[in-house]
Amino acid sequence: MKAAVCYEFGKPLVVEEIEIDPPQKGEVKVRISATAVCHSDIHLINGEFPGVQLPVVPGHESSGYVTDVGEGVTSVKPGDAVCITMLSPCWKCHYCVTGRPHLCTTRYLLDTERRMHNKRGQKIGMNMKGAGNSEYAIVTENQLVPIPKEISMDSASLLSCGFTTGFGAVINRAQVKPYSSVVVIGNGGVGLSSVQGAAFSGAYPIIAVDILDNKLKAARTFGATHTVNSRSQNPVEIIQQLTSGRGADYVFVTVGSADALKQSMSMVGQQGTIVIVGVVNEPVPILPAEFSLSEKTLIGTKGGSINPGADIPRLVALYKAGRIKLDEMITGRYPLEQINEAIASVVRGKALRNIIVF
Repeated sequence: MKAAVCYEFGKPLVVEEIEIDPPQKGEVKVRISATAVCHSDIHLINGEFPGVQLPVVPGHESSGYVTDVGEGVTSVKPGDAVCITMLSPCWKCHYCVTGRPHLCTTRYLLDTERRMHNKRGQKIGMNMKGAGNSEYAIVTENQLVPIPKEISMDSASLLSCGFTTGFGAVINRAQVKPYSSVVVIGNGGVGLSSVQGAAFSGAYPIIAVDILDNKLKAARTFGATHTVNSRSQNPVEIIQQLTSGRGADYVFVTVGSADALKQSMSMVGQQGTIVIVGVVNEPVPILPAEFSLSEKTLIGTKGGSINPGADIPRLVALYKAGRIKLDEMITGRYPLEQINEAIASVVRGKALRNIIVF
């Protein structure tokens, strides 16, 4: 099969023929249909995630069709359309049985073993339990969520990570209430999903902050009531004006930027909540008194704090009913051979979500 392999951090991916082993006990082989380009993959390719062993196939925001199942697999069968999530809840550990499967601590064979290798015999790892930038992937049964075959598979891929992360941060983790004021910093695919979540929750105002006008224009179409270009405007002053001088009730930091996180602390009001959605891999100074005296809260979210088996079918129903937008988030579709161009477009800020289609 063909796959895009990262052999060296900071270098273009190499599209080549590799081999894949059959699924073992509890594992499933999936023929990939579509994989979205997520900024987490770009961070990985650039060597910004510690502990990643090369070579590796990136890509984790995928949809596809089951082709083979290993021993003991009962929840899916060959031919099923599925979303492949990063999460593989065991339903037995403390976090699973207490309703937080996204924090499952169980380790699987695929967390340490590799099922792919190149023609030189070198074993190849998969990124975030996905390896979505390949024609086939081996994943654990618990990572898969069956979806209706009539849903567009490229749109369905967004439900594997990008949309669920942004939307879930608002709905699941922060549990934004109607009439609340919301700021979303960063309006790529995840940020626009947070904007949709805020609109779905009945928030007002919904203030999108970005440095690119094309992203801010898009935010309006997904539910933002106000936009701020932080490169040419002072977002803190404008947010204060739009919230009657109080500051926002919620600020979602959807970009992996330490500067954005620092700035969010001046945007949020008393008893307000800052939600870290993007991955920030550097220290950020915090004045504890600012939080204790104003009763502010700083929280994180992993993948939108979702329960995949419950939340993804609900989101599919909302999509089919026209209550959420997925198709409109896709900027471009690229074959695997053009994956480096798709990534470059995202890096330049030209795309909301680019999709690799197979």
